[in-house]
Amino acid sequence: MNSVVESGGLFGVWGHPLANQVTYFGLHALQHRGQTSAGIVTSEANVFKGHLGNGLINYVFDQPETLAKLTGSNAVGQVRSATSDDLADDSNIQPLLFHFNDRSIAIAHTGNFTEGVTLRQKLEEQGAVFSSNSAAEILIHLIRRNKSDNFQEALEDGLKTLKGGYNFVLLTDDALYGAVDRHAFRPLVIGQFENGAYTLASETCALQSIGAKFVQELSAGQYVIINDEGFEIVQYLEDCHVAIEPMEFIYFSRPDSDIAGVNVHKARKDTGRRLAEEHPAPNAEMVIGVPNSSLSAASGYAEGHNLPYEIGLIKHQYTGRTFIEPTQELREAGVRAKLSVVESIIKGKSIVLVDDSIVRGTTIRHLITILREAGAREIHVRIASPAIRFPNYYGINTMHTSELVAANHTIAELQEMFDADSLGFISVDGLLEATNLPYDTENRGLSLDAYTGRYLDDIGGFRAEFDATLTPIQQAILEGTFVDE
Repeated sequence: MNSVVESGGLFGVWGHPLANQVTYFGLHALQHRGQTSAGIVTSEANVFKGHLGNGLINYVFDQPETLAKLTGSNAVGQVRSATSDDLADDSNIQPLLFHFNDRSIAIAHTGNFTEGVTLRQKLEEQGAVFSSNSAAEILIHLIRRNKSDNFQEALEDGLKTLKGGYNFVLLTDDALYGAVDRHAFRPLVIGQFENGAYTLASETCALQSIGAKFVQELSAGQYVIINDEGFEIVQYLEDCHVAIEPMEFIYFSRPDSDIAGVNVHKARKDTGRRLAEEHPAPNAEMVIGVPNSSLSAASGYAEGHNLPYEIGLIKHQYTGRTFIEPTQELREAGVRAKLSVVESIIKGKSIVLVDDSIVRGTTIRHLITILREAGAREIHVRIASPAIRFPNYYGINTMHTSELVAANHTIAELQEMFDADSLGFISVDGLLEATNLPYDTENRGLSLDAYTGRYLDDIGGFRAEFDATLTPIQQAILEGTFVDE
């Protein structure tokens, strides 16, 4: 992987006497978004303290005194998923903390800049010195090199320079900031405690876990300033429209989170119902889902097809999510370790196996193998995402065409490769209708880049690689001539 920063979870709090503990539990609720590293920075009276490390949040803060040392009523934190390129680079663990003569800034970031390499080179040519490979540091240099003495103006100018998909939380001496890109690819929500303190989080599930009330979700091209006076939302970019990354609904977010007012569990269940309409399995006797992110869609498929929903696969809860493991070898080992079959349930049965998506094909191949070994008579695979046939350049670990099995094979070829009795993906229209986002835009609130190859934001530095690696399937899709039965 060549991306600098991958998807993760962000959290911030302002004005809470237990900011360290609140941030710890907020990040714990967001652990599914990143499992490589974690960090927290707190502040009080212009004194900033931080602790960072590799591993899960409860491993990084495995001693009570470690968290207790992070005093202050304000904090930012991140859980992060690293790529293979920066797995061993501890300088990329966030939040990053910078001390300047006039202020200190702690910053954490998720996503990816499509012009990140070019922008970094330009800054270095102007004399900037980088201490990490994190894209978050690019924004810091843009802020500090701005001629304005007003931090808010410098922040706005810096954000306007960036292209791609990104979310930020920043903590300064006098305020907490949160920002989203021009399409709000990922959610960032504001919450409030009963004592008046405010919080920022990547998902609403984190608010629930710490007893905060949902206030508002940032929309495309907005940032928020939170201080002792309250909060203010600023529209720093015009000509914006929301285009949420569909993997937030399909895979990343917890089912108890809401995005743009739509509950993730409900969206997944409705996706399953629509999938049953589009791809019924007349001979099937039961439906099983791949734990855990596919269970809602599987239950929806079962209801839509009037079939029993069974627990046919068990996830070992103490293993990580294979999709965000940094290397193919670890992904394959993770699949073998994380799931087992309830043989007495599926033996001799014709089953529908519902999964959330197929990226590299590692998981589905292994699942079909172990289900057949356990005696499944027929396996009809149903996928609650359209076929992913184009790279994602906005912060998800699918940046190269060679990694996308559906970019190189038709559905009929995939069915044969996986040894499935049938294979069906939900349509793009089906996904749009199932999520039912309340936006009146041409793509109805979802980014469809990975399915259509038509990118909403300029892919800039990745354009040459994209053009050079187009497969016949991708080319036909872009030309509008591809038909996949």
